[in-house]
Amino acid sequence: MKLLNFTIIKLTICLVIGILLSHYLKVNFHVVLHVTIGTVSLLGIYWLVLKSKINRSPLFGILAYCCMVGIGMTAYNIQQEKLRALHYTHQNTINANTIVVQIKERLKPNAYNDKYIATVKSFNDQKAVGDLLINVRHDSISKAFNIDDILFTSTTLHPIQKPLNPYQFDYSQYLELQQVHHQLYLSSSNVLKLSDSKSTIYGYADALRLKINSKLIDAGFKDEALSIMNALLLGQRQTINKATYSNYVNSGTIHILAVSGLHVGIILWILNLIFSPLLYLKYGHFIRPLILVSILWSFAVIAGLSPSVTRAVTMFSIISIAMHLKRRTNIYNTLVISAFIILLVKPTFLFAVGFQMSYIAVLGIVSIQPIIYKLWKPKYWLIDKPWQIFTVTLAAQAGVAPISLFYFHQFPGLFFISNLVVIPFLGLILGLGLLIIALALIGFLPKPIVTIYSFIIDSLNAFIALVAQFENFLFKDITFTLLQMIFSFVILVALIQVYKWRSFKWTVICLIAIMGLQGIYFYKKYKTQHTAFIIFNKSRYTMIGLKENQKLTVSHNIDTSEITSEYAITNYKIGASIKSITSDTLQSVYHYNDKIILAIDSLAVYKGISFQPHYILLRNSPRLNLNRVIDSLKPKQIIADASNYKSYLKRWKATCEHKKIPFHQTNEKGAYIIK
Repeated sequence: MKLLNFTIIKLTICLVIGILLSHYLKVNFHVVLHVTIGTVSLLGIYWLVLKSKINRSPLFGILAYCCMVGIGMTAYNIQQEKLRALHYTHQNTINANTIVVQIKERLKPNAYNDKYIATVKSFNDQKAVGDLLINVRHDSISKAFNIDDILFTSTTLHPIQKPLNPYQFDYSQYLELQQVHHQLYLSSSNVLKLSDSKSTIYGYADALRLKINSKLIDAGFKDEALSIMNALLLGQRQTINKATYSNYVNSGTIHILAVSGLHVGIILWILNLIFSPLLYLKYGHFIRPLILVSILWSFAVIAGLSPSVTRAVTMFSIISIAMHLKRRTNIYNTLVISAFIILLVKPTFLFAVGFQMSYIAVLGIVSIQPIIYKLWKPKYWLIDKPWQIFTVTLAAQAGVAPISLFYFHQFPGLFFISNLVVIPFLGLILGLGLLIIALALIGFLPKPIVTIYSFIIDSLNAFIALVAQFENFLFKDITFTLLQMIFSFVILVALIQVYKWRSFKWTVICLIAIMGLQGIYFYKKYKTQHTAFIIFNKSRYTMIGLKENQKLTVSHNIDTSEITSEYAITNYKIGASIKSITSDTLQSVYHYNDKIILAIDSLAVYKGISFQPHYILLRNSPRLNLNRVIDSLKPKQIIADASNYKSYLKRWKATCEHKKIPFHQTNEKGAYIIK
C-alpha cells in the first residue's frame, strides 16, 4: 500500500481554508482575484528561476499553499451569483415584477405548497440570472411542474423567512448557500406555463425518472413501495411520507435512503461483474473503466447530483480508473483527491451536511473498523460476515456521532441491530431493483416479480418501524455545540493515533481535548443559570415561556399533550439546555423581575387596573382603541404575537409609529425575549 500523499492533503486543507475565509469574512472578490493571480504569477516565476532547487526552498512551499488558499477563495466567490451584473437583485425588486423562470429542482412539498427551485431567465423584460424558491399552492394548479418547465408570472418577490424563534433552524441561510435569496408564491391566477420542452441534462433525467415511475405504477407498485424505490434507486426522497421517514431516522438507517458511497459501491460491484467479459477484448482494460465511469456519472445525474452521491461517484471513479491502470491506491489519498476536485468545482458543498457526513463516515470505516475487527477474528464464515458488518456499522457510527449530535441532537441506540439486518440485503434490493427498472422500461415485468419485490420493501419498512418503536433506545434532544463536536473529533483522532503508534504526543493531545470537553460542559452548565421571559411566535396561538435556570414553564392555549413536541419549544429546550418543561394556563398579568407584563386578549379588558405595566402583550385580536390604551397605561413597549389578525397588526403598527412607542410583532421580528 502506498504511503499517504501529504502534499495533496496539505493543498486540500489550504483550499478548505480559502473557502472558509471567503464564506465568513466576505472579502472583496476583485481583491482576492488580483492577489491570487499575483501569487500564481510569482509562483511561476519562482519555479522558472529555481527549478531543481524547489524541493529545498521553503518559500516555494509557502507560496504554493498561499496560492491554493487564494484559489479556494476565488472558487467560492465565482460561485456567488449575486456578484454577477445580470443578477436580478441588481434591479428593483420591491414592486410587482414580470419574471420568467425555468424549473431547476423539485423539493419536498409541505402541508400547503409544492416547492421548486427555479432559475431566472428574465426579470422585468430584461435578461437576468439567479435562483428563486417557488411555492405553488396545493390544488391551485391541477398538474405539478416538471424540471425545465418555463413559467411566466407577474408577482412580488418575498424574502426567505428568517428564524422567528430562538435556536430555530435557519432555512434562509441554508438556501443562501444554494444561491437562493428570494421566493415567489404562485397560484393558477398568476402563473402561465410557456414551455415544457427539455433543454438540460437535469430535465432529461427528470423525464426518465417520471417515465420509470409511470412504468412501475402500471406494473402494480403501490405508493409506499414506490417511494422507497425512488429513494434507494433514483435518489428522490420527496414522496416518502413523514411517518416512514421518521422510522428510518429513529432506527439509525436513514443513510440507506440517501444515495451515497454504500449504494454506489454496490452498483460498481454489480457493473464490474456485468462488464467483466470486456477484459477479454484487446482494449478491454480501457473500455471497461470508461463504460463504468460513464454509467456511474449518468446514475449520479439521475439521482440529482446531491453532495453525497457526487462525492461517492467521484471517489469510485478514481478507484475504478486506478484499478484498471494497475495502480495501487490508498483510500485516504482517494478520499482527499475526490474532495479536492469536488470543492474546486462546487465550494459550497463544504457546508452541506450530506457532504460532511459522507466523508466522515468513510474515514470512520477505514480508520476505526480494522481496529475493532482485530479485537476478535471469528474462524467461521457464518459468524465472520455478520461481525464484519457490525464492525463497519459501529465504525461509521463512531465517526458520524459527533456531527450527528451537533446537527440532529439525537442518537439511535439500536442502530447496530437495524443495520445488521438491512445492510446485507441492500445489495439484493439494489440489484433486483435495477433489474426491475430495466424490465419495466422494456415493458416486460412479470407480476410475480412485482409481488416479491413489493413484499421485500414492505418487510424492510415493517422491520424498520419495529426497531423505531423502542423509543427508550432513541436518545433525543441532546444539546451538543460546535466546540463539543470539534473536541470530540480531536479525541477520536488522538485515540486512533495512540492505538496505532503508542505516541506520547497524541496521548497528551487526547487528554487536553478531554479536559477541554469537560470545561465546555461546566461552562454550559454555568451559562444556563439565568432566567428569561419569552413570548414565542406561534401562528394562531399564544405561547409564553418562563425560563428559570434549566426549567421552562410554558403558558399556552394549545393542546397540552402537544406542548413538549412543539417545534419552537423543542428547539429552545435543546439550545438553552432545558432539563424539564411544565405546562400552565395563560394569565392576564405576569411579573418578571421588576417588570409587569399585561396581556390583553380578545375580551379587551384593560380599564380600571391600578398599576402601570412596562409591557403590553396583544393576543387573540382584541377589539380596542390602541391610542386610548397607550394614553391611559403609558407602557414602554407594545408586543403583538402571531395569534392576531394581520389587519389588526398593520393598524397597531401604524398607531405605535405615530405615538413613537416601540412595537414588536413576533411574526416579523421573531420571539420577544426579556432577560
